[in-house]
Amino acid sequence: MSSYEKESPIIKQLSDKVGGFTVSIHYDRRLYKQDIKGSIVHAAMLCKQKIITLADRDAIQNGLIEIEVEIETGSFTWKPELEDIHMNIESRLHEKIGPIAGKLHTARSRNDQVSLDMRMFVKESIDTVISQLTTLQRILLDLSSKYQDVIVPGYTHLQKAQPVLFAHHLLAYFQMFDRDKTRFREASQRTDVLPLGSGALAGLPYDLDRNYVAEELGFSNISANSMDAVSDRDFVIDYLSAASICMMHISRFSEELILWTTEEFSLIKLPPEYTTGSSIMPQKRNPDFAEISRGKTGRVYGNLVSMLTILKGLPMTYNRDLQEDKEGFFDSHDTLTAVLEVFTGMLPGIYVNSDNARQSAEGGMVLATDLADYLVAKGVPFREAHGIISNLSDYASSLDKMFGEISLEEYRKFSPIFEEDVYEVTVESSINARNTIGGTSFNMVQQAIERGYEQLKESDD
Repeated sequence: MSSYEKESPIIKQLSDKVGGFTVSIHYDRRLYKQDIKGSIVHAAMLCKQKIITLADRDAIQNGLIEIEVEIETGSFTWKPELEDIHMNIESRLHEKIGPIAGKLHTARSRNDQVSLDMRMFVKESIDTVISQLTTLQRILLDLSSKYQDVIVPGYTHLQKAQPVLFAHHLLAYFQMFDRDKTRFREASQRTDVLPLGSGALAGLPYDLDRNYVAEELGFSNISANSMDAVSDRDFVIDYLSAASICMMHISRFSEELILWTTEEFSLIKLPPEYTTGSSIMPQKRNPDFAEISRGKTGRVYGNLVSMLTILKGLPMTYNRDLQEDKEGFFDSHDTLTAVLEVFTGMLPGIYVNSDNARQSAEGGMVLATDLADYLVAKGVPFREAHGIISNLSDYASSLDKMFGEISLEEYRKFSPIFEEDVYEVTVESSINARNTIGGTSFNMVQQAIERGYEQLKESDD
């Protein structure tokens, strides 16, 4: 045991029965970069404010830089008895530079220190996710451009409803992921608040320059209430909420990819490197990556509920319960980024079976709404037209016919308004008729793709 450990009040005897119950170093060691960076800036501020000397600052900063190298090269010895990342680094700093290391904790508590580390980590995590989502959006635009003329059936209640462009369908996910980016950006804004300088809960009796620390660490705002600063984990909830919604979108997309690859749909084929075989059935090409992505949504939801539950009954200010904010956050971040990495690798290799898509789009009664609109254009009230086409649909279905296979004489049994031009109602005419903003017409989809590329270009700039 080092002399520091003998003298330091940090080391204390706990019951043998508790084991590693309070130990968090096995997961909060991920915060080492943030912890060291925050400490380096804190030491610089203490020196600037003449709370410690220039020599003290240099010794502390150089020692911290050396410790970071040790951690990254694997030569750092983690000590579970020191419980967390902060005490492990401070203890090692004391071993390297002696009692001067104790000056680093001047005007700082572990309460505002850990909040700082987490805020820095969350901000960086959000930047990573936004970058991945932007890449995914670009892939969706590329696929939409590649398959811009492919017509597929659109569904409601998982029943064929109206024809749409496959690109229009993909661009729906572009919009979902765009909302996800907005939520993450908003989460980043609320995370972008410097808590350091709050102390344990009441503020600090030193002439601190919190603005200097905020600027050096890249924070745009400074916490306005010390009690709130050390107990606030709303920013973790913001991230977990945004991650849960994003995973919900991924799960919906996964479900459709899984359906589209079935023989019943036969709409797409996934790249072989993103499918797996069966242990007994040689012919199988299972969409396991999409299925696992769908399944992982539950664990991200669970981490959000867990964090909400941890916070719901906490009195002010810091409580050790807050130690439980990290594992769920790390798990959700790792899960989300892994899933996004899979999707950005899998989607570019998708093959769309255009012939099957067209055949499916022409099947069923997908032109029923267009036929009702056809009658409306000839002066029939929509509700009356709706009833006529409903009866016509039942008739066609009873004969296992498509609308194009019904004779004009049969059409006129349901309404004398029908004329030869009824056969001009096709999947193409249906799609091009939807030429309003947000519609599935060829023109509107082309404009949406162009806007999407421009939007991503602006965000890159």
